[in-house]
Amino acid sequence: MDPVVHFEMPYDDRERIARFYQEAFGWQLQMMGAEMGNYVLATTADQDGPPQGKRGAINGGFFPRQADMPGQHPSVVVAVQDIAASSRKVKEAGGEVLGEPMEIPGVGLYVAFYDTERNRLSMLQPKMAGA
Repeated sequence: MDPVVHFEMPYDDRERIARFYQEAFGWQLQMMGAEMGNYVLATTADQDGPPQGKRGAINGGFFPRQADMPGQHPSVVVAVQDIAASSRKVKEAGGEVLGEPMEIPGVGLYVAFYDTERNRLSMLQPKMAGA
């Protein structure tokens, strides 16, 4: 079974989104630079959910909204062992993979997809420790 490990949401104003979630929920926000796509990393729990942390707790982040990218909505990220195999399974089950997997430096391979109901989700093949 592949677990949900992360969430993502788009933003128009990164200072505003960071301030909102910090003030409303006490989340810790880390502003990443241009080399990481101006991503805002959100720590919502001391540790990510299982296997290492609190059951049901996940962290996430915010990405800049871009006019030329499809499916920019709140999303969950599912961890997979093999992103190519999981992409094939998504297609075979009636979903649509949005582009090719991309490397997130120090994190792993990532690709977004639509399920059969046009909900946008993502898959992450985490980089193995020491790899």
